[in-house]
Amino acid sequence: MKRARKHNRLPGFDYSREEIYFVTSCVRENACVLGEVVEGEMVLNEIGLIAQAQWQAVMERYAYVYSHAFVVMPNHVHGLVEINQQWDLGGDIKRDDQERDDQEGVDRACVDQECVRTGRDLSLHDRHASHIKSQEPVKVQKIKSISELMGAYKTTSSKLIRLAGLSDFVWQRSFHDHIVRNEQSFRHIKDYIENNPTRWQEDKFWR
Repeated sequence: MKRARKHNRLPGFDYSREEIYFVTSCVRENACVLGEVVEGEMVLNEIGLIAQAQWQAVMERYAYVYSHAFVVMPNHVHGLVEINQQWDLGGDIKRDDQERDDQEGVDRACVDQECVRTGRDLSLHDRHASHIKSQEPVKVQKIKSISELMGAYKTTSSKLIRLAGLSDFVWQRSFHDHIVRNEQSFRHIKDYIENNPTRWQEDKFWR
């Protein structure tokens, strides 16, 4: 009898909400085709380089998303992605509510010696100061859910990988996700992603 598919999404949750998501997508059958770990460092092959480049391409295409961390492993990828509707089409932050923010006493936090007002913990939004320059509100794109963003990544990267010669390449159906709830979790996950290659020999779950 066919096993019922496990649903990873939270019932009724809007996955286009302004949240930070920890996502993982695996190659079908956990095939190690994206490169190899050598002495604790990930060495990408041509296929792995495509997977890495296409992640960046998706992040740049949709201005309301930002990748806080990303790593390509031999048979999977990890990403820490934030959706924020206040980032305009150029990657800037709108400031149409500055006067109201001042009245409400919203904290000011500095990023690379430039300040931006935010009602959330800025440590979860440590974007470069070069992105913080827009003074006028700009209409943003229709917000895609994290599932739609991951679908875009998997579809486009698969196509390019097949064109590169790996004609039978397929990502596993769906993907794993976790909604980051607090600063401690954010730091823990970011560290996990950035140091994932050094833990490859212990990472039995993905192997």
